[in-house]
Amino acid sequence: MDFKELASLIDINSHTGNKAGVDQSGQMIAHWMAALGYKMDRHARETIGDHLLFSSGKTPGRKLLLLGHLDTVFPKGTFEGFREDSQWIYGPGVCDMKGGIYLALSALRTLHRETGAIHNIDMLLVSDEETGSDDSKLLTSSIADQYDACLVLEAAGQNNEVVTARKGVGTVYLELTGLAAHAGNHYQQGRNANLAAAHLLIALTELTDLDKGTTVNVGKMSGGIGANTISPTAQLAVEFRFTCTRERDRVLSSIDQLISSSPVDGVNIAMTGGLQRDVMESNPAQQALLEEIEGILGYPLPTEHRGGVSDANTIAAAGVPTLDGFGPFGDGDHTHNERACKTSFNLRMEQLTRILRHFCGQA
Repeated sequence: MDFKELASLIDINSHTGNKAGVDQSGQMIAHWMAALGYKMDRHARETIGDHLLFSSGKTPGRKLLLLGHLDTVFPKGTFEGFREDSQWIYGPGVCDMKGGIYLALSALRTLHRETGAIHNIDMLLVSDEETGSDDSKLLTSSIADQYDACLVLEAAGQNNEVVTARKGVGTVYLELTGLAAHAGNHYQQGRNANLAAAHLLIALTELTDLDKGTTVNVGKMSGGIGANTISPTAQLAVEFRFTCTRERDRVLSSIDQLISSSPVDGVNIAMTGGLQRDVMESNPAQQALLEEIEGILGYPLPTEHRGGVSDANTIAAAGVPTLDGFGPFGDGDHTHNERACKTSFNLRMEQLTRILRHFCGQA
């Protein structure tokens, strides 16, 4: 595969907070997709990049969605530019996930050359995946019922695995409000928010169940004024991850119970945040999709579960049979060592072309 076009895409800084750069990346891809006959719906945003939905013509038959994101985690000046050697390409987004988007584009180009017109295969590219898809997940969910299957373009596993399950994740912020008092003269009159926060930290951590893949982490804790003052306020930032809906419900219910009854009299607890992305679980419809694809390819696909989240969580939770990890294999994502394996591009290109040909009705 020639990486010159991909290099031009990598060279554009598209950090989530860089709206101009994300939109520039989107426009470059839009130009390429227009040449394949795609129509684009732009979902314009003021402070983040625009979300782009590319739609093909429709004929009778099942509809496939390709799902990806335009943004990366690297602000301007921190990690920029494309380079390559004999085995790897390097740069922001080579595997997460401009490389995956370019793979899909390349497969669609092959299909277009063969057929002259692509049908029943759409692509949604969102602009805020790296910050949790707080805006785009509503769009993704709203169009889900138009599709019979979804392939997500995140990086493949080390052995070119596709992803059949991802943990769900939630983040909550607890604001504790007590009463300040002089620690020497009026100790008993104070209501210690720090003490309540300490009790909560322990109780929240004890919700972890590693055997079930559930983790609860108080990642940040702050509070108080000084050593001689009973703390009037404290804050906790809490993340929880889970592998099934039963554990999701247990953790959410337990957090509600903990904050409804403060461990320190007179300290009030307010919570913001909540579920960020629901769990992606293996299910019979997904298994049927996997077996169908394996039939198209003529060999089994290796699979894996991942603890990290992606937009696959959102589309799968909306009821669409979903497989993730259809990008190239890479590693070092979210670091300055991000790279993607050249040979994995060739394998995924061949696989995606055959899969898309099938959904386009040309099998």
